[in-house]
Amino acid sequence: MDMFIIMLLAIAIGLVVLYILPLLFIYKKYLTYMNIHKIRELLNRIYPVELIKVESVTDEMFRCTAEEGVYFARITNYKSFDEQLEEVHYTDFLFKEGFGVSPTIASINGNVVEKITLEQNEILAVLYKSAPGEHLSRNQWDAEVLKEVGRKIGKLHRLSKKFEEVHESRSINDWHDNEEYAFLKYIPEEESVIRDIAEEVLSTIKTIPKHKSNYGLLHGDLCLENILVDKGLNLTMIDFQDCEKHFYIFDLAVPIYSALEYSFVGGGNIGEYGRSITKAIIEGYQEENELSSDMADKLPLFIKLKEIFEYSLMHMYWDKEQLTEEQIRIMNHFRMRIELNHSILNI
Repeated sequence: MDMFIIMLLAIAIGLVVLYILPLLFIYKKYLTYMNIHKIRELLNRIYPVELIKVESVTDEMFRCTAEEGVYFARITNYKSFDEQLEEVHYTDFLFKEGFGVSPTIASINGNVVEKITLEQNEILAVLYKSAPGEHLSRNQWDAEVLKEVGRKIGKLHRLSKKFEEVHESRSINDWHDNEEYAFLKYIPEEESVIRDIAEEVLSTIKTIPKHKSNYGLLHGDLCLENILVDKGLNLTMIDFQDCEKHFYIFDLAVPIYSALEYSFVGGGNIGEYGRSITKAIIEGYQEENELSSDMADKLPLFIKLKEIFEYSLMHMYWDKEQLTEEQIRIMNHFRMRIELNHSILNI
């Protein structure tokens, strides 16, 4: 009898694999197609464009093709209406000042942030004109390009100060009020060493005196993926969704951290590479803006903040019950670095 039941179970599993799973896959593809079709229909209805094709880039970003050019639609409730509206006012100000960002396209109602209904849920939409430039390959992020990155960040912060002089930022948070910095909420209690280090880094940074010269509105996520470069070495910064009020040095820490994680391809010592790119970025920054030696000395502290930030995000978003081997490897790599208090940058 037991063998008979086992045989029936085996047959049932075989039927699921052969028939049910493929049907579920086809159904999921169908829903995605219908969703994309609906998004194109909605965007054509509320924006002064005639989109002929919409493709998903991420869950919230869509590449939109029209006869007159390419656009990108961001459709998400990741941030509130007021936060997104203030973010767009900030980036549109930067664009009008000649800074390399993607301009927004106002809807036929004159709104730069629109409310649309998708799958019976109200969701926010922003349409951007496609930015010039492209993502560079790993080995193209050399000292010349990274010096230009630093110069561009210096100009960004100079313009941010100008923006804040005429626009009071009421909806964009100070960094420590954002959920992503609630490290002790997401890092498990049993990881006591990492929690202690995270708490110390947070408390140390919170005690740094804030001045208009060292603290204000910034990008917040200037990893290399969010910087486009054209053949003339002109840079465009994209994805300001995580813009926040923070110490300006953090906008320098993130691309340095990103370059060390992403763009080093061997051919030398990574420590020397880290020092050389840091020198290039800071030199470029100081061509456009001031950076006190006191804040420059705190750069390793803010890189450590970024490292703990990334580790905490893994606990925040990854399903602990279904971690892949690659995710486990990455988390353990971070655990060893943080627990042993290893600095990825010595300057």
